[in-house]
Amino acid sequence: MTRSQQRLLGLAASVAVVAVLIVFFGWIFPTNYGATDTRLVAQAFYIGIAAMGLNILTGYNGQVSIGHGAFFGVGAYTTALLMDHEYTYFGITFGHMSFIATLLPCAIVTFVIGALVGFPALRVKGLYLALVTLGLAVIFPDLATRFVKGTGGTSLVALPPTELAAPSWFTQHFPSLSAQDQWAYTMCFSLAIIGVIGVWVIARSRFGRSLIAVRDHEAAASSVGIDLARTKVLAFALSAMYAGIAGSLSVLIVFNASADKVETFQNSIEFLVALVIGGTATVIGPLIGGFAVVYIDKWTSDAFPSKPVVSPATFGIALILLMYVLPDGVVGGARRLSVWGRRTLRSRSTHLSTPATPVST
Repeated sequence: MTRSQQRLLGLAASVAVVAVLIVFFGWIFPTNYGATDTRLVAQAFYIGIAAMGLNILTGYNGQVSIGHGAFFGVGAYTTALLMDHEYTYFGITFGHMSFIATLLPCAIVTFVIGALVGFPALRVKGLYLALVTLGLAVIFPDLATRFVKGTGGTSLVALPPTELAAPSWFTQHFPSLSAQDQWAYTMCFSLAIIGVIGVWVIARSRFGRSLIAVRDHEAAASSVGIDLARTKVLAFALSAMYAGIAGSLSVLIVFNASADKVETFQNSIEFLVALVIGGTATVIGPLIGGFAVVYIDKWTSDAFPSKPVVSPATFGIALILLMYVLPDGVVGGARRLSVWGRRTLRSRSTHLSTPATPVST
C-alpha cells in the first residue's frame, strides 16, 4: 500500500469514527426547543465550515480576509429569501423552496460574488487586502438594508419554525430526531463532513499545490507556469462559497437572516479566530476552532452571567493564553508534540540498543 493510500485510509477511518461519535451525540442529547447542547454543536459546525473557507484563502493561499461575514450574510439571505418569498422571471415562478433546495443556489451565488471580489483583490495584498475585505463587511449591511425587504419592511428576513421544520422523509426514517434542532444539527454535521473532505481533496490536488506555491513565493510560482490571477480568484470564490453555505446553515439555528453591522463584523472576526485557534493550512483545524470559539464563549458567559462586560474580556484573555501556549494552533501544537514524542522514543531506543563501552583497568 502506497503512502497516499495509507493517508486516504487513515482519513476515511478518522471521518468514520468522528461521524459515529457525533451522530450518537446528536441522538442522545435532549431535543428541547432552544439553545440546547445539540444546537450549540450545530453552531460550532457552521462556524467551522466558514473557517474552512477562510482557510483556503488565508491558510493555503496567503490572502488575508476579515470580511467573510459579508459572504456569510449573502448565504443566509439567499436561503431565507428563497424559502420565504416567491419570484417570477420570464414566466418562470420559483420560491418557497425547501432548505436543501436552496443550498445549490446559495453556493452558486456566493461563488460568483467571491470571484467578483477576487478580481479587484488581485491589485492589493497583505494589510491592504485586509482593509479591502473589511470594507466589504462594512458595506454589506448598508446594501442589504437598501435592497432587501423583509419582515416589517426592514432587512430582517424572519422565518417561522414551521418553514424550517424537518422534512417528512426525515421524520419518517428518524422519528427520534424529529425535533427542529436535531434536523439543524444533522444538516450542519453532514455539510461539515463534506466540507472537510472537500478541503482535504483541494489540499492534495494540483490546485492545492498551486495555492501553496503562490502563498510561499509568487514569482517562483509564476516562473513554473502557475496562473496567479486564476489561482487567487478561484481561492476567493471557493472561500466565499464555504462561508455562504455556513450562512445558509445559520438560518436553521437563528430562524432569520439579518444585516446588522456589529453581527457581520463579529462573524468575520469569529471565523478568523476559529482558523487561528485550529491551525492555518490544516484540514481539520478550522472545525476544531469552530468548537473552541463557541464553547469558550459559552463558558465565559456562564461564568459571569450578571456581568456582560466581563465575559468578552475573559474570552479575549482566554484566546491570548491559548495562542501563547499554541502559537500555531491546536493541530500545529499536536504535530509538534507528536514530533517531539517520536524523537524522544527514537533517542531512547537508540540509547538502549547501544552497547555499553567496557571500562579498561
